[in-house]
Order: sequence, then structure tokens, then C-alpha cells
Amino acid sequence: MKVAIIGAGICGLYLAWKLSERGYDVTVFEKKEKIGKGVCSGLFSERILDFIPESQKLIQNKIEYCLIHLPKNNEAKEEVPFLQTPKKTLKIKFGKKFLLIDHFELDNLVADLARKVGAKILLNHILTRQNLAKIEDDFERIIGCDGALSQTRNSLRLKNPQFRLGIQGFINEKNSSNFVETWPTGDGFIWKIPRGKEIEWGIIEKPKVAKEIFDKFLAKNNLHLERINSAIVPQGFIVPDNSKITLCGDAVGLTKPWSGGGVIWGLTAADLLLKNFPDFLKYKNMLKKVFLPKIIFSKIAIKIFYLLGFNFSWFLPKNLKIESDFLI
Repeated sequence: MKVAIIGAGICGLYLAWKLSERGYDVTVFEKKEKIGKGVCSGLFSERILDFIPESQKLIQNKIEYCLIHLPKNNEAKEEVPFLQTPKKTLKIKFGKKFLLIDHFELDNLVADLARKVGAKILLNHILTRQNLAKIEDDFERIIGCDGALSQTRNSLRLKNPQFRLGIQGFINEKNSSNFVETWPTGDGFIWKIPRGKEIEWGIIEKPKVAKEIFDKFLAKNNLHLERINSAIVPQGFIVPDNSKITLCGDAVGLTKPWSGGGVIWGLTAADLLLKNFPDFLKYKNMLKKVFLPKIIFSKIAIKIFYLLGFNFSWFLPKNLKIESDFLI
């Protein structure tokens, strides 16, 4: 069976690797001139090693917990936290440690694994309706793994998921702490991640307000960043009823409702696809069973947390332990 995968992100490359191992004739079509995601914090739980054991050699740091600094009521309304303002801080210990891995290097690692078992990866291949029609003629199964703004999804005339905007930048300051810090905003949060040789600052928020909030936060706290990048982060559940073409990962909108992290969710979806391959309709039903309850529960939990955190922070315990992969 000939299989086309649209997009050489982590999910597309992982599927190419595993399907090629099974003997399928796999071709990956990637629009960029090189492989590797550049805009990502690269925080993955230890479960990444279950999917890609070889990624062990890419670990840069290990994160054991997160500090969530809850703002005062007036800061919550302004949506611009101030680092020096006393506030209640929650310590969230993760059920699984988080590993700091360069996403660019991870993508290229999996690409090499896929190539070694026979997958073909074609770069500089921009998907249009015309060449998608040709791919449909030439391949028996097509998997869209082409990200938040998926052309495969658009070609099927499916609706878009909801979008938020992620912005990141860096300060040249050594820090190898074993924890991250976050400051909730109106519909997202600001983060600080120690990356060993430098510190990453970033925000995830609604696209219309993310840059404004982040700029005010940086100015208010006298932070000067270098190498500022941004990316769209999808959140939803968009899967076609199609026996020949399906979607996986960010193209579906499978990211965690609070943090926007999507790698473990995407790889979990990829494993469900592999388990049910080549039956795409069975794959869709399995996705609904596994992910819809998690998405609904997470959204409810986040609303409760923000309500309490902004207005009744005394009600929240200072120390919590959570299963981060399938909650936030």
C-alpha cells in the first residue's frame, strides 16, 4: 500500500517511521526546505521516551515541578503580571518529569529513523488542490500532519480549530533550575523556562492580545529578549469522515487546552492511527473515545482554576500533584 503523509513535523515523521517499518511504501511531502520545528519550548514529559527511545541522547535539562504565581485581583484585570508583586504561589509537581529537548533536533532524529527504514521525504513541496488531486490518484491512503494551518484540512473544507498565539524570546543568562514558572493571564499564561545556557520567556494567549500583553509584561519587568519568535497554536477536534484521507496532530487541533502542548497528544493519536491502520473511520472513533473526555474535563478544570486563582486564591492548596500529559 502506498501512503502519503503531508507534513514532516513530529507526527508525520513518526508515522512515516512506523509505517515504513511495517513495510508500507511511505512518502512524506514537506513544504519547507529543511526539517525541524523552530518555534517550540521543547518541554516534553518522560513519555516521549516511550515513543522515541532514541531521544534520550537529546535531553538538555529535566523539569520536576512548576510554580504558578497567582496575580492580585487588580493585576488579573490588567492581565499584566509584575514579577516583584507579592502573590500566592502554587507548586505543581508533575506525575511525569518534563524533559527539555530541542524540537528541531528531535524532528531530525525521527526523520533519520524514518529514512533508515525506507521512508521517502520530499522537501519544498507546497500542497495545492491540484497536486493534492494527483496525490489522491497516486496513493491509497493520505495522512495530513501539516500543522495548525493544515492545507489538507482546508482542502477537505473542514472548519478550523480555535487558535491562540505563542510568542517566545530568550535572555542570555545561565540557569539550569529544575522548575519552570508561570503567570496566568486572561486566557493563557506567561512562562519562564531555564534552558541551561539561557532563559526562555514566552506567552500563549488569544492572537489579538498576546503581543500587547507580552510587550507590557516585558516593559513592566525590564526584560529585554533576543530571538523573538511566534507560532499559531490550535485547539480543537477536527477529524474527517473519510476512508482515504485523515488528519493527525496539530492538523486535528490536538493540543492541551491550557498549555498548548501537543507533542505527546499528537504521538498518542499517531499510535491510535497505527493501531487501526488502514481503517481511518475506526481511527476517528478511537480518537473521540480517548480525547474528547480529556478535552472537556480539561476545559472545565481550567475555568474553575482561573475563577479560584483570580478571585479566591486562598481556596487553592499550595502544593499539588497532577498528571500533566492529560490534564494541562
